This record gives sequence, structure tokens and C-alpha cells, in this order.
Amino acid sequence: MSGDGSIHILLAEDDPDDRLLTRRALAKSRIASEFTAVENGEELMRYLRREGEYSNPADAPRPGLILLDLNMPRMDGREALREIKSDPELRRIPVVVLTTSEADQDIRQSYDLGVNAFVTKPVTFDGLADAVQALGEFWFDLVKLPPERDTNE
Repeated sequence: MSGDGSIHILLAEDDPDDRLLTRRALAKSRIASEFTAVENGEELMRYLRREGEYSNPADAPRPGLILLDLNMPRMDGREALREIKSDPELRRIPVVVLTTSEADQDIRQSYDLGVNAFVTKPVTFDGLADAVQALGEFWFDLVKLPPERDTNE
């Protein structure tokens, strides 16, 4: 969540149709008041590190949740997840893999890299909307997340 209480979800997804469906599912669920989508892992990392086109913090608010596809060009979700979870500034951001994969190897590797949850994308819009609603309720209503900054700083 940002300082004003709004919820920002960042989606890393290379498929434009999946980005659109996820945006619509989030709007239907009314979970996120802010939503940003990036197309690959490199763009995700630029966003999170506020580099290049994302250097203005107003254009790149810190997400309360990252939804991450595994199979993307340039830098895939596994590589991005490895970088996020090894970065002291980013590792506390919850990351949910949202992918079409159901492979045991992808699930194991994602958890080994520090993912907070692994969700296989439902095949229908209603299924996706229900999954997004449940994710939002879990991460923003039920779970206690660490503050963005250490309160002792």
C-alpha cells in the first residue's frame, strides 16, 4: 500500500490479452486502486529500481503486490524473482507467480527463489476475476505486511 492507503498492484506479463484481462479482473474485484503493467522482467526491474522511464517516483509507486508471469522475453519471471528476492530494498514486496504453468519444477523453483505464492491462471475471465479477488483479499485484508521502511530509521 502507498502512504495514502491506496493499493498498487504491479503486473509483469508479456501477453497483451492477459494484461487486459487482468486489468479488467482487478477493476471488477475493486481490490486495487492503482494498477501498472510491464511487459518483461527487464522492464519490471527498471520499474522497481526507478530507472529510465520510471525514474520519477510519482510514475512508479511502490507496489503492494507483484503479479509475475514466469515465461517472458528478455528476462523471464524466474530471473526477475531471483533479483527481487536478493535485493534488500525489494525483497519484502509480496510476489505471486500468476502463470499458465502447472509444472512441478516451476512450482518448486519459484518457491526456492522466494515467491510468496504460486497461482495457475484460470482459463476463463470469471475464474481469473475470482482468483484476483481472492488474492487481493488475502494480501490486503488478511495478511499483515511489513511497512515499506523500517520504523526505526
